[in-house]
Amino acid sequence: MKKRTALLNDKASHIEQDPRWQAVLARDPASDGKFVYAVRTTGVYCQPSSPTRRPKPANVEFFDTAEAARNAGYRPSARAAADRMTVTAQHASIVSQACRHIESAEAIPTLNELAALVGLSPFHFHRVFTSTTGLSPRSYALAHRASKVRAQLGRNDTITDAIYDAGFNSSSRFYETSTAILGMRPTQFRAGGVNIDIRFAVGECSLGAILVAQSHQGICAILMSDNPDQLARDLQDQFPKANLIGGDSDFEQWVAKVVGLIEAPALGLSLPLDVQGTAFQKRVWQALLAIPVGETASYSQIAARIGMPKAVRAVASACAANHLAVAIPCHRVVRSDGALSGYRWGVERKRELLERERNH
Repeated sequence: MKKRTALLNDKASHIEQDPRWQAVLARDPASDGKFVYAVRTTGVYCQPSSPTRRPKPANVEFFDTAEAARNAGYRPSARAAADRMTVTAQHASIVSQACRHIESAEAIPTLNELAALVGLSPFHFHRVFTSTTGLSPRSYALAHRASKVRAQLGRNDTITDAIYDAGFNSSSRFYETSTAILGMRPTQFRAGGVNIDIRFAVGECSLGAILVAQSHQGICAILMSDNPDQLARDLQDQFPKANLIGGDSDFEQWVAKVVGLIEAPALGLSLPLDVQGTAFQKRVWQALLAIPVGETASYSQIAARIGMPKAVRAVASACAANHLAVAIPCHRVVRSDGALSGYRWGVERKRELLERERNH
């Protein structure tokens, strides 16, 4: 009995000296996501900020991630799960409010302005916004403005009109960042990529023919089909006036890496991507990138994660607009009942990709 008491005292002392225990005692929300604590007597684990009853230190065990706690046999606290759902909903509402303000503002709002709007400190707001959307508030604002520029370039008689209609208060400020915003100069974008060099190559993988294309900023297209000729036509439709150049032997190494990603998705892709889309599409694509290998999410779950729970159809449209197969994993999005829905490159390819990821 004395030995057992001494052992428990040693465990308690060890836990009490751990700085993570102080975060638990303080119910510090800033520590959420950094670690979880589990309680041996109840078999559950919680986030540091959980309002659940504080356990005895001797019964506590720390884990770096919730997954590690689950692997050790612990289950999430029901109260903690409910708290997380409430916090997630609150964060989604806050981010949605901030996004609406960004989209309606004539100039890009400052971080302090946005934080004051939703009643949070600038630091906390930046963290909430970034974790929810995958973009910083400024990056989101720039992406939204970029989508407006693209739209206006197709509607206005002059590029200058398009720039001002998109919310830039000076043309010089726009031209300083136009390449980053459009992936090319405004005149080239408006002309369908005229004089832009895009290298590409068509190869074979176990899922059929694959086309990989690269602009000067990175991989701009990964397309799959049973028909290699169709892939080249699809690329030409995407960049109708660009200079499409067959890839050389060095470019074949890029193709090989993409094929490797398709054959073994868990390996990831260590190549720069040239991701061009609207602000909304980029939010969706960032949410897709956050889905772990081997897991799936429904369209409605993705809509909720980006703070727009009613935008389920728009999420589906953003998935369909993805030109970077597998690199942006739209194949991980399924219907609410778990059934496979449409996939730009064929439902059978989607099924095979998911099966590979589950068995990685």
